[in-house]
Amino acid sequence: MEKKRIDKLLIGVSLVVVLAVVASLVVAPEASENAANLLFSGITTVFGSVNLLFTFGGILLLMGLCFSKYGKIKLGEGKPEFSTFKWVAMMMSCGLGSATCYWAFLEWAYYIDTPGLSIAPATQQAYEMSVSYTMFHWGFSAWTLYALVALPMCYHFYVRKNNGLSLSAIISSITGIRQNGIIGRIVDIIFIFICFGALSITLGVSVPLVTDVLCSVIGIESSFWMNIVIILLLSAIYSFSSYIGIQKGMSKLSDMNVKLVIVFTIGVLVLGPTFFLIDNTTQSLGLMLQNFVHMSTFTDPIGKSGFPQTWTIFYWFYWITYAPFTGIFIAKVSKGRTIRSVIINTIISGSIGCFLYFGILGSFSLHQQVNGIVDMVGMLAEGQDTAAIIEMMRSLPFGAVFMVLFCISSLLFLATTLDGAAMTMATTSTIGLKNDEDPNPFLRLFWCVMLAVVPLAMILINASLDTIKTCAVVTAAPLLFIMGLMIYGWLKWMVADQKPKS
Repeated sequence: MEKKRIDKLLIGVSLVVVLAVVASLVVAPEASENAANLLFSGITTVFGSVNLLFTFGGILLLMGLCFSKYGKIKLGEGKPEFSTFKWVAMMMSCGLGSATCYWAFLEWAYYIDTPGLSIAPATQQAYEMSVSYTMFHWGFSAWTLYALVALPMCYHFYVRKNNGLSLSAIISSITGIRQNGIIGRIVDIIFIFICFGALSITLGVSVPLVTDVLCSVIGIESSFWMNIVIILLLSAIYSFSSYIGIQKGMSKLSDMNVKLVIVFTIGVLVLGPTFFLIDNTTQSLGLMLQNFVHMSTFTDPIGKSGFPQTWTIFYWFYWITYAPFTGIFIAKVSKGRTIRSVIINTIISGSIGCFLYFGILGSFSLHQQVNGIVDMVGMLAEGQDTAAIIEMMRSLPFGAVFMVLFCISSLLFLATTLDGAAMTMATTSTIGLKNDEDPNPFLRLFWCVMLAVVPLAMILINASLDTIKTCAVVTAAPLLFIMGLMIYGWLKWMVADQKPKS
């Protein structure tokens, strides 16, 4: 690849924007946090219903397309580049950050004292619906948001054969605006900014958790420098993986990660209260399916509990911040698949994996709570979330082994997510990337380094990661409209291309 094809202007402007936000946290941390929180509150209120309807409508649209004639459309020539298992493993590893390991044990506990659907707190119904709501937030709707970016991008790149695997490239192809014009530049800057925002908060939350768990196993005190060592180790892993490419790097890491997650989950199922885990996972799945439409449209305008804004609407916005780079990555690895197979394996396979993982791990910690073994709800209320997860794993036979597996799995989730993000950021900052091309490996390496440097800088200045998270989620509002435009263009293309030729 020639150096002139690297979009230096986009890279420079994007980094200036990110550094300006970080600098504002240093100069005026409280004012920055207050402004971001006020903006977030306004956006979840104004765009809350739009967000819920967009996501629910997306599910109906994709299910309809899946079983229509359009589902048979092949995305590019030739056979798929990866086996189905490796393909799904890469999608899940890129789309599910290490926060998955955190929330699988803990999320249900948040819903006991603040349940959704106007359920009374701390009741039997609150306990019964807790794991169901976790499944809901990590299930069909979430994976639909990824597919709603991936499929238009696949069609743009493989069927229409337009150059450029970036948001500005597809918007340019749909509307005719110049990709290098002001609007195109703004779209790509938003994309790169949300990558930094979403992934910085992932690193900032997950690395201390891994540090605490690992130090607990070893028997030493966790420290700031242990966080630094883990970030540097993680950076070396995903940078090397990104540099050697998807076939040799990302696909192998993802394959290893998913197999490790399966072993971990089966281990909990076999060594834990097996029949309770099976029964509660089954019941939770049934309750989620029975209440799916209500959950998807619950805004609570009368009760005004704030639950939809704090959880479901926030979650959908946060999934949207991950959707561009995950969707672009899915498009990159989906050549040779059909629209139907992308829909099924993204939404159905991704959801089933989350249902089993969250169902079994969430049910295990729920069992320990109701039987008085570990007070997850009480520890969470006291801000001891990491300690609660450690105590939960210690209550298992061979608890130290599970804790080590947990740390390795968390690091692999982080490495694969960051690897996928670096790949999509490199494709976005490559001008006119063609169908058979990969971005420059040195450009991928550059973004790997940047994705490590920014979180390290924020840890050093003790910046508020919640503010960065809020800023990233705020950018999901314009992304909602960008995704709507992508879907419109994609549907228009398919209808035009499938018309019988006269």
